[in-house]
Amino acid sequence: MFINNLDQASKILLIDKPKDWTSFDVVKKIRGLVKKKYNIKKIKVGHSGTLDPLATGLLVVCVGNKTKDIRNLELLEKEYVGTIKLGCITDSFDSETPEKERKTYSHLSEKDIADVLCKFHGSIQQLPPIFSAIKVKGERLYKKARRGDKNIELKKRSITILDLKLESVNLPLVKFKVKCSKGTYIRSLAHDIGQKLNCGAYLYELRRVGVGQYKIKDAQSINDIFASL
Repeated sequence: MFINNLDQASKILLIDKPKDWTSFDVVKKIRGLVKKKYNIKKIKVGHSGTLDPLATGLLVVCVGNKTKDIRNLELLEKEYVGTIKLGCITDSFDSETPEKERKTYSHLSEKDIADVLCKFHGSIQQLPPIFSAIKVKGERLYKKARRGDKNIELKKRSITILDLKLESVNLPLVKFKVKCSKGTYIRSLAHDIGQKLNCGAYLYELRRVGVGQYKIKDAQSINDIFASL
């Protein structure tokens, strides 16, 4: 009976992650729902591609035997719709930390911004944010950053921007859509765009809308997921 329940519970779920939830919060919630519905004491649950707590959108969650697919799912390209705020930066490259180093941006035209976005197409070197889940000597970087550790050494990574389009400009906010490879930090992309524009920028809002063939339109909210388990 346990094996039958486990086989039944094994599936890939598409979740629309809400803001302020960590990806682990979603996994923990689904694990609890699955154990309750199928009367299972223990089951593996994991996700493909972490979303920051302040981001929303598509989180691909694998349950039971489907967790074997996570490694392949992680290789899929990701698609996001985001908004950056010009004229300042933050230590976290998003709105988790306070704005600082304010600069003027009023001289920038929509063409100026579009031209800079074009420079980020293709294979580029990217420095991850210090507020990230990357492990250095067994500890997550964001833990080091939050306690003010100044001795954080980061190495640039090769990532690929497959497509980057300007959606709208309502200064200081700039909306864009990006399709990118595994390992891309959209917060770093926002920061780097701000540097190229010589006014600074940080990631104001982010929503993941695609992971390979999986799309946000097919995702369910946490509140609705129990019915589909």
